Amino acid sequence: MRLVAEGAQLVEVLPRAEYEEEHIAGALNLPLKELPTRASEVLDASKPVIVYCWDST
Repeated sequence: MRLVAEGAQLVEVLPRAEYEEEHIAGALNLPLKELPTRASEVLDASKPVIVYCWDST
C-alpha cells in the first residue's frame, strides 16, 4: 500500500456485483470490460495505476 500512499491509483477490474460484495478499501471499480472505453475518464493519466483482479474459479 506504499504506492497508494504515494499517490498511485488502485483499480479493481472486477464486475460491479463482485466489487460491491467485497473490495479493497479505497479501490476504484473499473470493470475489465469497461477498461478500454472508460479508463481515460476515470483515471488520472499523471498518476501510476495499480490494477487488481481476483478470480476464485
